[in-house]
Amino acid sequence: MIIGGSLAGMLAAAAVAGHADTIAIIESHEIPDGPRPRAGVPQAAHFHTLLSSGAEAIEELLPGSVAQLVDAGANRVPVTTNVIMYAPEGWYRRWQRTTHFQITASRDLTDSVIRQRVLKTPGVTVHQRTKVTGLLGDAHRVTGVRLRSPAGEETELAADLVIDASGRSSRTPHWLRSFGITGLSEARIDSGLSYASRIYRAPVPTRDWPIINIQADFRRGQPQAGGIIPIEHDRWHVSLIGPPGAEPGRDADSFEQYAKTLRHPLVADLLTRATPLTDVTFTRTTTNRRYFYERLRTWPDGFLVVGDAVAAFNPVYGQGMTVAAHGAAAIRRALAAGGLADAAVRRTQRAIASSVQAAWSLSVGTDIHRPTTSGARPNAVDRLLQRYVSRLSHTATGSHLAATALTDVLMLHAPPLSLVTPKMLVAALRGPGRPELAGPPLSPAERQVLIDGTRPDTV
Repeated sequence: MIIGGSLAGMLAAAAVAGHADTIAIIESHEIPDGPRPRAGVPQAAHFHTLLSSGAEAIEELLPGSVAQLVDAGANRVPVTTNVIMYAPEGWYRRWQRTTHFQITASRDLTDSVIRQRVLKTPGVTVHQRTKVTGLLGDAHRVTGVRLRSPAGEETELAADLVIDASGRSSRTPHWLRSFGITGLSEARIDSGLSYASRIYRAPVPTRDWPIINIQADFRRGQPQAGGIIPIEHDRWHVSLIGPPGAEPGRDADSFEQYAKTLRHPLVADLLTRATPLTDVTFTRTTTNRRYFYERLRTWPDGFLVVGDAVAAFNPVYGQGMTVAAHGAAAIRRALAAGGLADAAVRRTQRAIASSVQAAWSLSVGTDIHRPTTSGARPNAVDRLLQRYVSRLSHTATGSHLAATALTDVLMLHAPPLSLVTPKMLVAALRGPGRPELAGPPLSPAERQVLIDGTRPDTV
């Protein structure tokens, strides 16, 4: 039984496929039959990327999915070859030796491709517009769920395994308390950031168009950030981010004016060549929130929690879909190793927590240094690490070694501690091996778009 038809829920269903006769997905909203918005996904209007480690985890669960995404219009963007990033320490180079990749598409398209694959799996059924109102069982074992049908009828449904993939709205903390399980630790780190997003028709085909990322530099009083990602149907998904007092605009005119306040005008200049297709969507849902289920002394057999129901991240870092995929892959590996009976369930929940840790460290480790953040403040060690990572980022502007090490971590292929090896310490001391770039590393064809809205290879 999977609570929630989100991406995390669909991947959880894929993880248990082949190990259960029937898999019931319980979704409180309607599930669209194509790449259309699904209620209950507030961040869908803002840009999403699937990091390469997440794409590889999905391939483990659903072989061929990445190719299907690309065939459906998603872009497979090589990193750092096709990423234009302006970090606080300067412009990153576009190294020709690709290390990883990102899949860029609308959230609706990504959800649709994965959902279609999962719903074709034998034994999978979906209960739409059906709400889970509680768990059956006790503190020792979960045996099913209580359901409320679209007509308001209350029923009970038994299950050998229940997986909560209901996202930020998860009721698991309440349900555990009803079983007498207390002492759950929770962390909430709120940066106060707001998001505004809009989709544009790109002036040129977006296949092979780079990701553009203008980061904030709040230490120098430049807290605005923004970027452009290429998505299906030759469109640009544009998101602008800012803190309280410097929030992005909610309407068309102020949205494009806000783009001009970023540390570099590249995004604003490109928007003058693009055609808006949607209104502006605004949100303040950027809090990092995590439940530490792995620390509880008591954990019921037959129950797991994955995705945003365990940890939800500030979406500015683009980690959510990848972490959900890692959590589902942890379930698949546990089943392959011998099933989820008794203590194996608890070990699997701890493995899910481990898959969360790297992303949590990156997201919170950055947000705690923002002056607008509530919920935690940096200590002396945090400040020392921030200075070191900043030095390493400066090195990465002219060092393929440092850039690759940082990319390994940002793509969630390696833990943050991999940045403090002797080799990386020496690299940070040496600094960049090449001079600082004076501006964005655009190709001649990309510069042509800024000049007249065309690209030589499209004329």
